[in-house]
Amino acid sequence: MIPRPNHPPAHAEANAWAEVLVRRGLLHATVLVPTGQWLVQHTADGPVHVLAGPSDIVELAAAIQHRIRSTRADTR
Repeated sequence: MIPRPNHPPAHAEANAWAEVLVRRGLLHATVLVPTGQWLVQHTADGPVHVLAGPSDIVELAAAIQHRIRSTRADTR
């Protein structure tokens, strides 16, 4: 397990994770809106989810990483 920092993630960290997830094809789109919320779409024809803030983007990235790693472990 990766140790979590004691501070909440900044928008820059969340933006970096969002960019990587989209670039790697793990999400279709992410958009930061002026309210500080994030709009996230997993697939092009899927629903748009609203995430409350940067912590939610980082948690989503962690969940996706966990899913990928546990899937890879199952195929070994």
